[in-house]
Amino acid sequence: MKLVRYGDAGREKPGMLDGEGALRDLSRIVDDLAGDALTRSGIDRLRALDAYALPVVMGDPRLGAPVGRVGKLICVGLNYADHAKESGQPIPEQPVIFMKATSAIVGAHDDVLIPPGSEKTDWEVELGVVIGDAARNVPRERALKHVAGYLIVNDVSERAFQFDRGGQWVKGKSCDSFAPLGPWLVTRDEIPDPQDLALWLEVNGHRYQDGDTRTMIFDVAALVSDISRYMTLLPGDVISTGTPPGVGLGQKPPVYLKPGDVMELGIDGLGVQRQRVVAAP
Repeated sequence: MKLVRYGDAGREKPGMLDGEGALRDLSRIVDDLAGDALTRSGIDRLRALDAYALPVVMGDPRLGAPVGRVGKLICVGLNYADHAKESGQPIPEQPVIFMKATSAIVGAHDDVLIPPGSEKTDWEVELGVVIGDAARNVPRERALKHVAGYLIVNDVSERAFQFDRGGQWVKGKSCDSFAPLGPWLVTRDEIPDPQDLALWLEVNGHRYQDGDTRTMIFDVAALVSDISRYMTLLPGDVISTGTPPGVGLGQKPPVYLKPGDVMELGIDGLGVQRQRVVAAP
């Protein structure tokens, strides 16, 4: 299934796409695509529905982030060896974990805001993993059973905030609009192998990133297992699994986003995002 949340920011309704790609309303079935609706039993309930019997959503509504009430947005740094190299960082021996503020979450086609004082706002296409059933100390061989589905994340990053202002990476990762999610949450059954997905990103039509999840240092199962040792993963938590090479920081000379730029990014089976870059008011 492809699950969506549509409508004005902060007032999104749950929906799904039918077999022809038409948007159908789920608001009489669940109040939001969050919490228990994303557990194995919740997804099974939605899968049992006849999508064509649900109300059609007319027009072309805004698509919000396809997961509501995200409790934790957990990011994995330097999870592609070539990206670690272009960032001037050693290849990690264990997953590098950091948090991104949930207030950064926006829809897949919403504007990305350049924050005041920004010098080095950058892009990162990433595979996002949405937790279904709660996970605590989960062994690797059972980790994927705790996944509800997958989505695209643009882990927008301000490199000067990230590296030059002390503290942890969260400073450069958490500005408003720095976490476009979606356009859809694609349930796990539609993605048989999360380690066989091409992912790419373009700015103003120029392709900067062109990678494949096969080259991750730590795969999805390993990440879910490892992170669940340090914190309980709850339904609707999102793990952003790292980016392949080609970020602005790694260009020679570096290239950073500016107002008027347009980012487009996609992952096999998960759709395409498009964001216009604007100066924050």
